[in-house]
Amino acid sequence: MRMRRDDSTRRAPGELEAQVLAVLWKADGPLSPAEVRERLGAGLAYTTVVTILSRLHEKGVAEREKLGRSFRYRPVDDEPGLAARRMTKVLDGEPDRDSVLARFVSNLSESDEHLLRELLRQSEG
Repeated sequence: MRMRRDDSTRRAPGELEAQVLAVLWKADGPLSPAEVRERLGAGLAYTTVVTILSRLHEKGVAEREKLGRSFRYRPVDDEPGLAARRMTKVLDGEPDRDSVLARFVSNLSESDEHLLRELLRQSEG
C-alpha cells in the first residue's frame, strides 16, 4: 500500500518545480531525470521527477535534448530571465498593456523607480 503525506508535510504549489529548477540552474550542463533526482536528495520517485521536468518543458522553462532513449534537461534562462519572461507573458495577456505598465510603474518604490530609469537610460545609449 502506498503511504500518503499528511497535510502538515505537503509541499506548497510550485515548490517542487522551484527545487528542480534550482538543481538545473546549479548544473554545469543538461541533466537526466536520474541526476536531478539524485541531487534533490528528497527521496522522490523517479516518475515524479520525470513529471516535473516534463511540466517545466511544456511551460517553456526547460529545454530537453534526446540522449539515447531518454532526455536531458536544462533551464532556458537564469532566474531573473525567467521572472522577466513571466512578466512579459502577463503583459502580453492584457488587453490594455499601457494601463498595466502605467500602474506597475506608479506602484514602484522610489528606489525601484530610480533603478528602472537608470536601466532605461543605459539601454538607450
